[in-house]
Amino acid sequence: MRLVLTILAFVAACPVGSAMADDECFVPMADWKPREAVAALAAQQGWTVRRIKIDDGCYEIDGTDAQGQQIEATVHPATLEILEIEHNDGDGRQRREGESQNDD
Repeated sequence: MRLVLTILAFVAACPVGSAMADDECFVPMADWKPREAVAALAAQQGWTVRRIKIDDGCYEIDGTDAQGQQIEATVHPATLEILEIEHNDGDGRQRREGESQNDD
């Protein structure tokens, strides 16, 4: 019986731990900055915002950067840290900021 309880406890704990590790933006809603602050951050970056949405607990900004290139930026809801920026290279391919553009 003790072995069964140990296994059940382990199985119950595993999904929670892995889900939290994958979710960079897991913060209570009370700690979130308002959408207006996200829009202001985008304006400071020179971005034109098409849409601000919530994805996997993070803010996600769809729009264009200062050079007119389509972007999708992931922003931490409590700190407004820019976690990731994906650029659309115009040929249907996307690249994340910091990745090599020549990955052929």
